[in-house]
Amino acid sequence: MLRLYVCKKGDTRQLYNPYRNGGLMSQKFDVVGLGNALMDALCILADDSLLSELSLNKGEMHMVDDARWKTVYAKLDESKISLQTGGSCANTIAALGLMGASVSYCSQVGDDDFGSTYSQQFIDACGSHDLLVAEGSATGKCLSLISQDAERTMLTDLGTAIELPSVSHFEESIAGAKVLYLTGYLMFGDMRNRMLEAIAIAKANNVQIALDVADPSVISILRDDMYAVIKDHVDIVFLNEAEAQALCGGTPESAIEELAKTCSVVVVKLGSKGSMARVGEEVAHADIFKVNAIDTTGAGDSYAAGFLYGYIREWPLAKTVKLASRVASQTVAQLGAVVRERDTLNDIISEIGS
Repeated sequence: MLRLYVCKKGDTRQLYNPYRNGGLMSQKFDVVGLGNALMDALCILADDSLLSELSLNKGEMHMVDDARWKTVYAKLDESKISLQTGGSCANTIAALGLMGASVSYCSQVGDDDFGSTYSQQFIDACGSHDLLVAEGSATGKCLSLISQDAERTMLTDLGTAIELPSVSHFEESIAGAKVLYLTGYLMFGDMRNRMLEAIAIAKANNVQIALDVADPSVISILRDDMYAVIKDHVDIVFLNEAEAQALCGGTPESAIEELAKTCSVVVVKLGSKGSMARVGEEVAHADIFKVNAIDTTGAGDSYAAGFLYGYIREWPLAKTVKLASRVASQTVAQLGAVVRERDTLNDIISEIGS
């Protein structure tokens, strides 16, 4: 039976994890993730007039407060809005769960409708989670306004996601996992402390640590700190071409060579040129799968999910990067950051894994 715990402001409790108090350590997770829980509200615009009316720069992400977010949201037709669990790390973990991997996700939501919906969608996708709920707080949310050319204009209110007080409730899940997955967005504010706490637990239990750098803007602000985290703690690193150049300079190939000195796995996504990955001394490339782009939301997150799925199952590297590219392309061809049709994902896995 699903039990939902609500707590007073400043206090938090775990929402739902069916393994806790029931033999979690016998349940070995494939991947667990720590991130910022954001409810994605996705809306395809008929044209860009609303962006002009609201003075929103097309294609950019705008940080807003709860009041501003709700003002813009109220201007939309709710019947045309799709609500889906979001946040970069959450997208990857949800995709892995839908692919059949054993996963859990740690973050914090508020005691509002978005928080309840977020929790239930994660259970539907993954079977469990390590979310906390905070009374009197608003769930983080991202309004994604999608233009006819598939360009996204986003309004983000981080809400209570960045107020996660501890990862102590997540310790057993980390310890029972093969991989702890993180993103560069955790480098900001107090969430960096939560990230370092999770890293310490993972290292104490010989759990591999994967990090998606997440955004060139993170490197532009925190380049030295990011590099130190990767060098000192990370086993598996994901970057795109711009991030690789910002972090290491030079070409993607030279970035892979440099990062491979400390990371056992280095993956660089090259946009329309595909992707490349190095595991030990082995290097593999994958082309993109061309599709009719509807929404580019979460393509990189889905790529990471596809790669980690193949990696934890010890697939050949060439098949692993091919799976990652295929899952990412399937995401771009639909509305939303996660492919939620299990049959579609199973068909892709069977096709590439055979």
